[in-house]
Amino acid sequence: MNTGSAQENTISPNSGHFMHWVIVFIAMMCLLVSNGMIITGITAFDSAMLAEFPDWSRGDLKLRGLITLALTGILAPFVGILIDKIGVKLLMIVGALVLSASYYAYGNITNISQLYMIHAAFSVVLLACGLNVAVILVSNWFVKLRGTAIGIAVVGTSLGGALLAPLFSSWLASGMNWREAYQLAAVIPSVLFLLALFLVKNRPTDCNRKPFGFSNDVNADAESQEADLSQHGLEYIDAIKTRSFWAIAFIAMFTFYTIMGFQANLILHLMDLGFDAQTAATGLSALFVPALIGKFLFGLIADKIQGRRVLYFNLTAMLLSLIAMLFADKDNVMFAIMGIGFMWGGFYTLLQLNAVNNFGLKASGKLLGTITVLDAIGGGLGIWSTGAIYDAYGSYDNSFIIFSVLVAISVVLISQIKKHV
Repeated sequence: MNTGSAQENTISPNSGHFMHWVIVFIAMMCLLVSNGMIITGITAFDSAMLAEFPDWSRGDLKLRGLITLALTGILAPFVGILIDKIGVKLLMIVGALVLSASYYAYGNITNISQLYMIHAAFSVVLLACGLNVAVILVSNWFVKLRGTAIGIAVVGTSLGGALLAPLFSSWLASGMNWREAYQLAAVIPSVLFLLALFLVKNRPTDCNRKPFGFSNDVNADAESQEADLSQHGLEYIDAIKTRSFWAIAFIAMFTFYTIMGFQANLILHLMDLGFDAQTAATGLSALFVPALIGKFLFGLIADKIQGRRVLYFNLTAMLLSLIAMLFADKDNVMFAIMGIGFMWGGFYTLLQLNAVNNFGLKASGKLLGTITVLDAIGGGLGIWSTGAIYDAYGSYDNSFIIFSVLVAISVVLISQIKKHV
């Protein structure tokens, strides 16, 4: 996207890098708030809501996740086009407003139809200020250290799980009912709204800067000094013809089914093992704090080690930890959870980085939007079907077996990923 010839001709070669890291921080906060409130933190209220609505089964409740993520997947390609056309700033502002209004409405629901309607609105939030927006925003600002920057940004998804679920559980433990807690939490997205409104710039050229690591050769051709990375990479039609693209897309679908189904039912599973509600909520911290470390650590590693070796390591170790869940009891379950979190965190960063680095940013909105169709539907099915399988069998063991099989298939698919730009 062009930003005007006058601006292109006044780009300073030494504008400093403070703003670049501010953008990374905002992307991290974007994911902390959006994913933390919609995907992870919300599970802290599950037991209280099931107690107030005893005619709801776990499958009924978890169908909300399928609604949110299926709609996210269906709409993602259209929002991907918007990202490529208008950038992310306006989308982040809209997403923050919708999230705040939806959380306030959540505190007033009286039936399950209203619950499902709110979760349909949540799909707008995940598209407007979720993963694709954060990854594209950071990628536009970085060439060098892109893996590190994306790793820091996607830490936000883990911070959301590590911080918000225990926070919401502490509100309930202090005597606040779940309706009041939802309405108090509706204030949280205002932080994201203000950051997006006053600080977000779609591209560094919008504020007289270049991407981090972009050439500073003042004698280079003016066209090569165009610091708009959105014009570099494969066209959409060329990218989707490659096996690499579909390997990434199906790996995303299978792993998102696994991790979304796992985390959305984790608190209830831990309560089944004998933990109280507040202690069970710390199980999300046992998942997401190691994931936070994994995302940052493997982002750094990705800037040093090229190729697929780290991908194989991440998913193979995650597979072993999932198998361990079949045998874990109250005394050792947290170790298996921590292993899943750490390895998923690293893989999550590497998957996003591969999606950008292998095809470039030229059609990144459309490409990530297309991948989101599969990973969102997979994630939604994981959330709902894991609850439904529990209703049918009274146990999560069959779900853990399904998770393990899907991750094993993903390990095989890594062999098909190749770099195209």
